[in-house]
Amino acid sequence: MTPLVVIRPEPGCSASIVAARATGLEAEGFALFNIVPKGWNSPAAEEFDALLIGSANALRHGGAALARYAGKPAYVVGEATATAATAAGFTIAASGTGGLQEVLNRAVHPRLLRLAGEDHVTLEPPPGITLTERIVYTSEALPMPAELAEILGNPAVVMLHSAAAAHHFAAECGRLGIARGRLTLAAIGPRVAVAAGPGWSHIATATQPNDHALLALAGHLCQTAAS
Repeated sequence: MTPLVVIRPEPGCSASIVAARATGLEAEGFALFNIVPKGWNSPAAEEFDALLIGSANALRHGGAALARYAGKPAYVVGEATATAATAAGFTIAASGTGGLQEVLNRAVHPRLLRLAGEDHVTLEPPPGITLTERIVYTSEALPMPAELAEILGNPAVVMLHSAAAAHHFAAECGRLGIARGRLTLAAIGPRVAVAAGPGWSHIATATQPNDHALLALAGHLCQTAAS
């Protein structure tokens, strides 16, 4: 079986490794990013009816300003984000696994405040919904460690959770002279697959933009990549 490599930031990296190993995959994690807070101007709470949050990182790194919105409804993507939102004092208006646009399309609160990372997808609010965005965290890229470079000297499957991860991983492979043709990429969405660029052994995209679908894809690729 081809080994799986996870490069997302912590704590997601460790969570993906645990989930992958539970399915019998040979998985190793190397977080190539640090998530750090980004100073942001928090608008008055009364200007908004609800929040829109696509990652638990917004809640982990949003800082003390989050408290002013406590008690408001939150539209979220993913179980981890819903758990973090509840712990931060928000009520869950809607939760989904098919991407933030899908959740936004179900919004019934007219004035939404989106808390996002610096690398984020563009959303189209449905009619009657206004969306204000604030960037509350960013990802700092880290150099690829020698241990990971050695692993990538042989065939491997690499999970990519964001376009930033795809760009950085491709750049690091180029910097270290790692041959792309040995590596298979599992991307969480088409935007991420495009960001990785050409030259890889194979690139496949998850059927849904969530961790469960991405892990299922990665498991399939680990079983078939060698052939």
